[in-house]
Amino acid sequence: KVTHHVDVGSSVMYIGMLSMITDVVFVDIRPLTAKLDRLDCRKGSILSLPYKSNSVQSLSCLNVAEHVGLGRYGDPLDPQGTVKSARELSRVLAINGNLYFSLPVGRPRLCFNAHRIHSPRHIIEYFHDLSLIELSGVTDDMVFERNIDITVLEESNYACGLFWFRKEPR
Repeated sequence: KVTHHVDVGSSVMYIGMLSMITDVVFVDIRPLTAKLDRLDCRKGSILSLPYKSNSVQSLSCLNVAEHVGLGRYGDPLDPQGTVKSARELSRVLAINGNLYFSLPVGRPRLCFNAHRIHSPRHIIEYFHDLSLIELSGVTDDMVFERNIDITVLEESNYACGLFWFRKEPR
């Protein structure tokens, strides 16, 4: 059972609901001002999280990393924003810890300053030091598929990849 969870920049609605079942620390460059009993909001960047290496047991980052480095939220331009985000999330994840990560997937491209669409295979490569436990997705037709064939996501226009990674002992 998860008794403490850290989320980096995900939807405020998701964070509010999650705080009903466990203690949540929400880290974002634009800290949320909310008063919920089990929610602690902190200012921080996905590129430099305020945690020691291997210290976070349960971690999520949902539909955030595709925006990093595009300047949309006042961050500096950096074409490697998503890659650097993956590196930082991997750094703080504890041994045997779980990372829940999502972003748009399909044929890779940049949509002006809004977001990137990544190949799901590239995302798995970005998290090369973690084990992929499950890949699910929401298809172009808005159908949720658990344990989806990666090829379906690779050939998509604008799907959502839902990745569950774990950091295994070395």
